[in-house]
Amino acid sequence: MTPEEALDFARAQSRGTVLTIRRHGRPQASNVVYAVLDDTIQVSVTDGRAKTANLRRDPRVAMHVSSHDFRNWAVLEGTAQLSPVTTGPDHPTAAALRRVYEAIAGPHPDWDEFDRAMVDDRRLVLSFTVDHAYGQV
Repeated sequence: MTPEEALDFARAQSRGTVLTIRRHGRPQASNVVYAVLDDTIQVSVTDGRAKTANLRRDPRVAMHVSSHDFRNWAVLEGTAQLSPVTTGPDHPTAAALRRVYEAIAGPHPDWDEFDRAMVDDRRLVLSFTVDHAYGQV
């Protein structure tokens, strides 16, 4: 499976499991909602969570995506990039978080409330380009 085929499959989904590597070498799995934007996987994550700390230490990342009937699946692998934590509505990360949200759920009914929640939650964007993929689609 090529990275492009995996991305095409992932575009039709919005839920997956991100896998990172813990300090002791075992995987850590987190269910996420994601968007495929500009041929990259993008996920809103929280500063201080295990996946974020793991990726700061070791940026290797994989994401498992399944069809709703579990017949088709793909694992997309790459190297994570983490944006800065958003600090307010004019911060570049705030715009990126809005873009991820809108790609997944459509327009938010109150973007000011959304921005405040992103700052309060210490949100940032995990993104990665797929450099290897495998699966059955």
